[in-house]
Amino acid sequence: MSYRKRTTPALAAAVAGGVVLMAAPAAHATVVDVDYACRTPIGPKGAVSPIDITSVRSGSGYRLTMTFRKGVSSSPVELGKGAMNPSAVIKVGGADGGTLTVTGPANTQAIPANTPIKISDLTGTYKPRKSGKVTFTAGVLTIKALGTTTTCTPKNNPKPSLELDVTATGSGTGTGTGTGTGTGTGTGTGDDELPRTGPLDSAVALGTLGGTVLLTGTAGALWLTRRARRA
Repeated sequence: MSYRKRTTPALAAAVAGGVVLMAAPAAHATVVDVDYACRTPIGPKGAVSPIDITSVRSGSGYRLTMTFRKGVSSSPVELGKGAMNPSAVIKVGGADGGTLTVTGPANTQAIPANTPIKISDLTGTYKPRKSGKVTFTAGVLTIKALGTTTTCTPKNNPKPSLELDVTATGSGTGTGTGTGTGTGTGTGTGDDELPRTGPLDSAVALGTLGGTVLLTGTAGALWLTRRARRA
């Protein structure tokens, strides 16, 4: 009996661990060489950068991170700290479709002139609209610096850097129509009487009652005065 008690928790943990592994979404990431053709303010440039895209579950979606392992393009002048702002498009394919924009922080160190521009990690959130295997492929890279814009387009038709097995989540909004019927009953003291719904109505009623008492008192006083004169 003691042996059974000792092994049961271990067996339960192993089973639970197996369930967790089975429930985890399948993901396959690959480092892909992307050959960029860049259109810069001073003319065309090109560079090849290995790129990988990774994912982390975030609520009902996935937080994607796009990493550039080599710099792309270059600037004829030095780019000071914070002068360069990157963003990119990730193509969504497979069971789902569309694009996802990922962004990153500005450069934290100055970039010397005529050297490859190191792109910081770019991130964005993807929310599945359809269930199944979804692929993510590097798209157009945009670099904004010193009031100029450089666009770098993959020209080698790169393969997906990431594949996820996802389940679509329901939308938070929707529309609908409906019909309904209802009946109600009420009671009253007269056909034309309004219901009393609050203190204002009670005040009106009290005012009316006071006026009636005042008129009655006045009529009584006049009757007594006339009777006294006759006597």
